[in-house]
Amino acid sequence: MQTMHKFNTDLEKCQANFQALTPIRFLTRAAEVFPDRTAVIYKDRRYTWAEYSDRCHKLARALIASGVERGNTVAIMAPNVPAMVEAQFGVPLSGGVINCINIRLDAAAVAFILEHSETKVMLVDQQFAKVARDAIALSGMPIPVIDIADSDAGSTDLIGKIEYEDFLESAPRTVSVRYPEEEWEAIALNYTSGTTGNPKGVVYHHRGAYLNSLGQIINAELAGRRPVYLWTLPLFHCNGWCYAWALAAVGGTHVCLRKAAASDIFAAIEQHQVTHFCSAPTVLNFLIAGKPASWKAPDEPIKVVCAGASPPVSVLQQVVEMGFSVLHVYGMTEMHGITTLCQSQESWEGLDLTERMGRLGRQGVRTVVADEMIVCAPDSYESVPRDGKTIGEVMFRGNLAMKGYLKNPAATREAFADGWYHTGDLAVMHEDGYIEIKDRSKDIIISGGENVSSLELEDVLYTLPAIAEVAVVAVPDEKWGEVPCAIIDLRPEHVGKVSEQDVIQFCRTKLPGFKVPRHIIFEPITRTATGKLQKFKLRAHAAEVISARKA
Repeated sequence: MQTMHKFNTDLEKCQANFQALTPIRFLTRAAEVFPDRTAVIYKDRRYTWAEYSDRCHKLARALIASGVERGNTVAIMAPNVPAMVEAQFGVPLSGGVINCINIRLDAAAVAFILEHSETKVMLVDQQFAKVARDAIALSGMPIPVIDIADSDAGSTDLIGKIEYEDFLESAPRTVSVRYPEEEWEAIALNYTSGTTGNPKGVVYHHRGAYLNSLGQIINAELAGRRPVYLWTLPLFHCNGWCYAWALAAVGGTHVCLRKAAASDIFAAIEQHQVTHFCSAPTVLNFLIAGKPASWKAPDEPIKVVCAGASPPVSVLQQVVEMGFSVLHVYGMTEMHGITTLCQSQESWEGLDLTERMGRLGRQGVRTVVADEMIVCAPDSYESVPRDGKTIGEVMFRGNLAMKGYLKNPAATREAFADGWYHTGDLAVMHEDGYIEIKDRSKDIIISGGENVSSLELEDVLYTLPAIAEVAVVAVPDEKWGEVPCAIIDLRPEHVGKVSEQDVIQFCRTKLPGFKVPRHIIFEPITRTATGKLQKFKLRAHAAEVISARKA
């Protein structure tokens, strides 16, 4: 209840002094202020901000004309091509809620998302036509499809009744776009990778998306120079960490990439004078391994915002020497993407290179738009000592938190218990207040920026009749950061008859490629006296075994 005093008397909200915060209003400003500046680059295509804004508005009006109402889900399954960037504005401007589907999922997983989200319309890049067709069939829903045609898609398959460009041209001019009536309205829906059971649908609100968009401008230093942003980060990851909206606020340039291969990244950097991009640590390895012989460090370092497992010190050193300035960040789908950053300090400049790189790999401090963060014992909510040793759970609260999980009130209540968002990530806090993630309470494996559930993989492996017992843990990997390793105890009659490749091939028939175990260890699994698995011990043991194999 609002306290009554003179500053709350006869001073009411009205249209003149209060509007719902939303990042989609950045679009019209960019078109007004930077009408002739290049907004989007893809192969030989170029759109100015005036043209890009017009295309986004056409998409919105066409969706409205096709029957999209406020609160309807509009799904898109596409790589980082112009249609994907345009959908970040076009769908919310229709009043719809954008659901960017992970292009690495199989048809069954996509079908669950379509059905659970009650998808009204689906935009599909040709490359993923087969998966989308199968997913729609499995869902049993009559979902109209808009095909996104591209000569580089590797497929000529069209599964809808209209192609994207024709759909834009079909937009009636007399239809008005829809801005949110209040900032708590949903703007986007992002599904987690299913850490336990089916994936959960994380609902973003306009307020959080607006704030984190402005936060990214500060985090990545997008203001102050004309940013040219390379889309190496998939837009299906937390709506590209809100960067599509942030770039509109500063009139930056989107450089679209169908795939984030090292050769394509270096070619784009040279051709378009790229200033910024985001990535998982895996991409840093790609840059090192794929550096052209002719590569020269740019006069001004290219800003790379990197999230995921901390990059090894040796990797950070090499990419810095190549002319990249790496900012390590941390976040999660449930918090609109990024919530902490490893803010560099002037005092670090005097440290030796190894120590300085080590500090740059920490998860750091909360961003300027992240309100509160603690590392604590979950039963007491008391902050752990700043000793770099005592482990606690990382928790947040503030305007970046999701609305909740779609149609899952129990999971929402659990996530927001006692007024904090419980990340499930375990960390220490250093003397300077910087956090460093040490473990994951739910044993999530982050491989190449993708979440892999050890429980899900174990469930699949248990369907093999030859397996008596299995435990899946993460092991370090130079390319992917970490990968799944399955420790398997075979039934006596199958010992010596089942190979590592047999198990891996079986998993490939059941799971997307990034979830398939890269290593198999055949041996009995040790449990505690009470029958519990101690996965922290299994991880250490598995890492030793795999390391010995490589020696």
